[in-house]
Amino acid sequence: MRPLYLSLKKMPKFKRRLLLAALLALAVSSASWFSIFLLQLSEQKGHNLGLSAPLPPDSGPYHDWRLFAADFREMLQTFKIYVYPTNSNKSDPPSSSASFASFAAVFLPHPNPFNPKLGNYFSEHMFKISLLSSSLVTTDPQKAHLFFLPFSVNLLRNDPRVHSDSSIAEFVAKYTAAVGRDFKFWNASSGSDHFYACCHSVCREAAAKHAGLHNNAIQLTCSSSYFQRLYVTHKDVALPQVWPRPSLQSLNPPHARDKLVYFSGRIQNSNIRQQLIDLWGNDTRMDIFPGNPSYPYEEGFRRSKFCLHVKGNEVNTARVSDAIHYGCIPVIISNHYELPFANVLDWSKFSVIVNHGEVALLKKTLLSITRQSYVRLYRNLIKVRRHFVWHETPQGYDSFHMTAYQLWLKRSSLRLSA
Repeated sequence: MRPLYLSLKKMPKFKRRLLLAALLALAVSSASWFSIFLLQLSEQKGHNLGLSAPLPPDSGPYHDWRLFAADFREMLQTFKIYVYPTNSNKSDPPSSSASFASFAAVFLPHPNPFNPKLGNYFSEHMFKISLLSSSLVTTDPQKAHLFFLPFSVNLLRNDPRVHSDSSIAEFVAKYTAAVGRDFKFWNASSGSDHFYACCHSVCREAAAKHAGLHNNAIQLTCSSSYFQRLYVTHKDVALPQVWPRPSLQSLNPPHARDKLVYFSGRIQNSNIRQQLIDLWGNDTRMDIFPGNPSYPYEEGFRRSKFCLHVKGNEVNTARVSDAIHYGCIPVIISNHYELPFANVLDWSKFSVIVNHGEVALLKKTLLSITRQSYVRLYRNLIKVRRHFVWHETPQGYDSFHMTAYQLWLKRSSLRLSA
């Protein structure tokens, strides 16, 4: 140490100050990346251990973590959901809905939910699978807070006997009417304590031919737009659109991300996407592709600081959850999109939201974010990753339990006698 001290002492004062400043900056930077590494490690442990993992000491990316955590635990202990029978076996009660027996696959869990072809409909199927393997299901409808109508719009769409938008709406209306005839619970609440789940765009009109279903029942949907004709914000629930991805892994730290922006997708169905291409299609700092990128799709999320979610035909895409999965800060350019879990998560603390009218200022906006602010967004993003993961058997604060919490908040403390 003494030779180092003597060398510093002989050095001109201004050079000594520069060196000390550089060493201090290096120490702060190292501490920052080390803290991010520890955060990732604790996040992975928390993901594996469920609710036994240490909880964040402050609200972080949450509006109020302590209030939410206490409420969440009460939900796990008390919330009960009744799933209507499918008539798929002899133990199911006889009913006029027996005419739907030949459509049993539409009501049963998907046999292969991780099939890549499911893509956008993965969340729809995983919700049902997770629900049926959760502790929230009750076989006694008298104890239920909510009632689940287990039809799958995605599977109806793929069934040649139904397929069209109009036929799907007709099928769903007949099925819901049969539930009302066969079970007394629908009429006890006019369907307000019933819900169904879907991620297919056809879901927008699936309830169109049954007034009670679209006016009263809760629609659990990925297409959660304020301007969707049959989506009612105070009644319905936004479902996170998630694609099947590898289990949570260590992320590229901020300093290893050499691109400012990444986006890849079709532009034919979006004026905003076309505008992005026109503005920055040739910008070397922004990887924006009108279609498939020149490298693996996932690589764009790993190497970029910000990843764009841009409205196409729908307000929703899986790019938000993909960005979160790979540690890329989501930039949400999708007006009127009700973001999942927005009453729990403060999206401004781990994403950037840009109005359609401000797209021309996008690069300026992102470059104005300081390194310190970016690291804060990144740290908060690590904390919310576990909320955008599905498991066949629900774990901790995963997508299923977070969605169930949204449903629990919709339950009524008062119910008409059944």
